Amino acid sequence: PEVTQGISLSSGMILLTWQKIAPTALLYQISPTLNMKILITLAFSSTMLGGWGGLNQTHLRKILAYSSIAHMGWMAIIMLINPTLALLNLLIYIIATLTLFLILNFTSITKIKSLTNLWNKSAPMTMAILLTLLSLGGLPPLTGFMPKWLILQELVSNNNIIMATLMALSALLNLFFYMRIIYATTLTMFPTTNNSKIQWPHPQTKTTNIIPTLTIISSLLLPLTPLFITL
Repeated sequence: PEVTQGISLSSGMILLTWQKIAPTALLYQISPTLNMKILITLAFSSTMLGGWGGLNQTHLRKILAYSSIAHMGWMAIIMLINPTLALLNLLIYIIATLTLFLILNFTSITKIKSLTNLWNKSAPMTMAILLTLLSLGGLPPLTGFMPKWLILQELVSNNNIIMATLMALSALLNLFFYMRIIYATTLTMFPTTNNSKIQWPHPQTKTTNIIPTLTIISSLLLPLTPLFITL
């Protein structure tokens, strides 16, 4: 988290997305030889650390770093039972995190308090952040609910009901600091007098071609869950 806070948004995006592919690929290849007890310990520790660590943060990059730790816990706990599901979780996490970092880079925002003025600058980006954060938190009917739902289902079917319950409860910690960001973005106004209330209709100079596509993918794929299950 400290490293992610100290680097640029572009470098942080690479650190929290691309850098996860190699270790996850290694875990996927050696998944038959993994110890379930060690995986459960690592997974629960990661989800709790990622949840508690992000509660009092104000820097968005550090919050996303703790969110990344928590999501790795969800991937670790299912790696032995269903490695393909862990890859699905990684894919959806990467798409959602990529969307958030592109939006933050587009708006040049790094702190929660700066988000209170975002609706003035770009109303569509405010809605995109809302959908993406809710999806990362795993709320239905958004895409992020799919991997958590399938992972909990696999844990229950393998008689890990207690662990499934603990993982579901630990997800509430992440959801809490996502809701903090959503509250600052969509439900509050900038605390000082603002004379730029008509900024957002003006044409933007930065390109946003890929952001709408990624927002749709990271939030509206839940109806395709049966397709992913068959694959």
